[in-house]
Amino acid sequence: MCIIIITTTTIVLTSCRGVMKLPPHQLHIKGVQDHLEDAIRRLKPLNPVSLSVSSRTDTGVHALSNSAHFDLQRRNDMPPFTEDILVQALNFHLRTEEIRVTHAHRVPDNFHARFRALSRTYVYRIALGVSNFSQLPLTDHDLCWSLRNTELDVEAMHKAAAMFVGTHDFSSFRAVNSDIAFKNPVKTMDVVSVKPGSSFAHAHFYREMPLWELTFRAKSFLYKQVRRMTGAMVAVGLGKLSVPQLKEILEAQDTLVYPQGLAAPARGLFLTRVDYKETDLQFLSSGNSED
Repeated sequence: MCIIIITTTTIVLTSCRGVMKLPPHQLHIKGVQDHLEDAIRRLKPLNPVSLSVSSRTDTGVHALSNSAHFDLQRRNDMPPFTEDILVQALNFHLRTEEIRVTHAHRVPDNFHARFRALSRTYVYRIALGVSNFSQLPLTDHDLCWSLRNTELDVEAMHKAAAMFVGTHDFSSFRAVNSDIAFKNPVKTMDVVSVKPGSSFAHAHFYREMPLWELTFRAKSFLYKQVRRMTGAMVAVGLGKLSVPQLKEILEAQDTLVYPQGLAAPARGLFLTRVDYKETDLQFLSSGNSED
């Protein structure tokens, strides 16, 4: 039977080298996928364990929600795990890691966590007026981009956000990697927004700390696209880049025109949602064979 699990990972930076499985020669470093597959193997399935993750996140990027699917074949005399039991069992084997499974769904055999996703939502957190990392509460350390500046030109950032919404060639906002020749640079941004945020401990923290959240939603993104868009929007907010200059970068459709050193650091970025059609998360026994 094919199963999708919805996971939450907190501080990926401290314990995992991103989400994806790492090469076997890196024996002492694991990605989130490695830990999940180890937990699935402890359920003693008959089939080889292979997990497909919906959304890649790099080292230092956090995930409040991600999803993955896998096949699980039990011995013929054993019934399928219920969704609740599967969640409990996987979390038991993940208890020493900063990873938790929050939901499980039995899905059709042709389901794919990556290709069936309708959208992915990322949030980037920016703290202002932080001249030294010690001024951050522990709940936000390495969980936001802290700037010395006390203010941003938010109106200009809203104009920059509006420019990104819609369908564009985002070649200027992708970093070079091995997939660059195979990925379509045209993406449709459903949401790009700038809104006030707050510290995770704001109700109990000893001082005010202005915090902003940049939200990005699309079906898919290019490599480091969100971090590069964030860096450019913050540069607009700091007056280092004008909105017309940003438009020129977007319209150039060339990764080489993106200013060096402008991309936002990984630590402030969170994958917060992966959405699917409700019908894709429902298993119909009459139309699917069971392993």
